[in-house]
Amino acid sequence: MTQNQLYDALLDALYATFGRHPGFRVAHAKGVLVQGTFVASPEAKRLSRAPHFQGGVVPVVLRFSNFSGIPSTVDGDPTASPHGLAIRFTLPDGKTTDIVSHSFNGFPVATPEEFLSFLRGIAAAGGDQANPAQLGAFLSSHPRAKAFIEAAKPAPQSYASLEYYGVNAFVLVNQSNQRRAVRYRIEPLIREQSPDVREIEGWEPDHLRTELKRRLLKGPVKLRLIAQLAAPGDSVTDGSEPWPETNEEVNLGLFTLSTLIPEADQDRLQQALDFNPARLSDGIEDSGDPMIMARQRIYERAVARRSK
Repeated sequence: MTQNQLYDALLDALYATFGRHPGFRVAHAKGVLVQGTFVASPEAKRLSRAPHFQGGVVPVVLRFSNFSGIPSTVDGDPTASPHGLAIRFTLPDGKTTDIVSHSFNGFPVATPEEFLSFLRGIAAAGGDQANPAQLGAFLSSHPRAKAFIEAAKPAPQSYASLEYYGVNAFVLVNQSNQRRAVRYRIEPLIREQSPDVREIEGWEPDHLRTELKRRLLKGPVKLRLIAQLAAPGDSVTDGSEPWPETNEEVNLGLFTLSTLIPEADQDRLQQALDFNPARLSDGIEDSGDPMIMARQRIYERAVARRSK
């Protein structure tokens, strides 16, 4: 199988998992766009020469989303987790760079080939002719994928109260060409306990979107961007392997979210925006993780398909 055939097969497997829903993303179909700004910390400038890490005010658009590729999934459904957060920075020269993250520390698999087997197992386990044995066989030989499937993923009080993890490692490069491998983490400034079952049962289908809109009407929402630094022995090419929580971390800066994108523009912009972790600026380099290129190619194909 060529690389292009592999990426086509991966997108087909995602559609087999969630079905086809014209106009929506194949995964994380249901989401909401928020606009705001990012201001980098002084520490960020010492780690990277990237334009958005130099301390100026940088416009951002963030997309909070549910995991499922089915747009009608209600916010309290377990398949809405892990939640996603994609971030678009608009740089001073008009170019853009993105971060893609989700609310689980790690990814089920390390390679595109493993991801294809994982997705095919999930697709085979559902439908009218379910074959759970295929998924079971895969999980028995891939403990991190099994841990991902079995991990508790509780619904949050708010999109803004979750912690989000960048799955892939990247290399930050400063003005002296010093390089440090990092993984991004986005943390809320206010922590909130997960709602209980009774509370979730009373939610409306789009509770998290409504809650975020109400929260922003009361004032800005702030999130902190953190860089977790790789330590000796940490894999920078395997996103399924979380790094130790004891690793050094650097505060890269603060997001200040002001308003939801107007409702009249939400659908159009969600169609147009193609968040892509491989869209990098000077001062940020690919770590060699094969899933970075896979994500880029899958996203490009998905955008083309959903626009037809």
